[in-house]
Amino acid sequence: MWSDPGAARAFASRDLPTILRAYRAINGLSQQDLAQLLDYDKSYIAMIETGKRSFDGVRARQHLAHRLGLPYHLLGVTDPDDADFAALVQFGDSVIRLADIARQAGRAVDAVNELWPLVARLEARAAEGRLDPHTLRLLAHGRLSLGVSLGTVLPEERLTGAAVWTGKALLIARHLDDPAFLGHALRMHGNELRKADRLPAAIARLEHAAAIATTPDDRGTAVALLARAAGEARHEHRFTEAISECHRVLDQVPYQDGMLLNPFSLREIHARGLVCLNRPVDALNVLSRPAATAPAAPQWQVIEHVTHGETLAAMGDHNGSAETLTVAIHAAENRRLPHQLQRVVRAADNHSLHAVAEDGRSALSRLRSMLALTT
Repeated sequence: MWSDPGAARAFASRDLPTILRAYRAINGLSQQDLAQLLDYDKSYIAMIETGKRSFDGVRARQHLAHRLGLPYHLLGVTDPDDADFAALVQFGDSVIRLADIARQAGRAVDAVNELWPLVARLEARAAEGRLDPHTLRLLAHGRLSLGVSLGTVLPEERLTGAAVWTGKALLIARHLDDPAFLGHALRMHGNELRKADRLPAAIARLEHAAAIATTPDDRGTAVALLARAAGEARHEHRFTEAISECHRVLDQVPYQDGMLLNPFSLREIHARGLVCLNRPVDALNVLSRPAATAPAAPQWQVIEHVTHGETLAAMGDHNGSAETLTVAIHAAENRRLPHQLQRVVRAADNHSLHAVAEDGRSALSRLRSMLALTT
């Protein structure tokens, strides 16, 4: 309803006859249908819509807003919790922005704990059908940020939950006239689908994001995520093309400092894809090249430690792999990254590094207990 331009103009008018006509048109209701919904006579609805009957009583307007699922303020009345909710919305953008900063700084648990009360309150309003366009956008941004934050702190078997939240954000984004946000939602949802091992769906979302990107940075970020998904899906040609395009973007705009489109992150993405394609020698060559930048976020250093350990294990260097994976275990536990610990355990099990695998499981158990208490 809120994404329809005509409806938005009608609701912004605060004119009751205009609002009722728009509401009926959007929902395909006749005057008789609307009358039944409101427990009124059809002739009464007709008189209100034509302006022949006023509708000024506070309780009557509250009744109408409640039955139609409209925000009370659109009809010139207040709801008991409107003031509290208005304050929540006023600071909602700041909550999301600060949560994103916390996540990027390696404090994803704090981000989840900040986002959850905001998103839960917005979801409750949405369930009542009482969101206006501004709060609808806020809900979309909140869903997306919460999903990405959960995708950092949840273990692999629960990552589908993170993808559900980013998918719910994408549902709204598809109806908003905001191509940049749609591209961002596609990128983030695609990446959460990848982490949840929904690789064909992930690749489809990321290819769509790359196709609609309006800036080199947005396209480069989408293609970097696409390279990750294509590597894990063992689509070698698509992976190689995506990595090459990322390097071209970096050559054109050499001072990128984003989470993905920077030399450090791209080196890890390149190496991990090569490991997935059973090319560990090429992966080690990539990792041996010094990155031109430091990691954009602390978790990226952990992620690269795990990839490096997997690469050494695939090459048969068990001592080097054990040492590197042990460093990764301590760092992943410290940064609260359960699915990186699960990667360590898989790599150690696959290459008979039993002591490392046991250390990883112990760290994962401790981390799960702590996250159960904090989230």
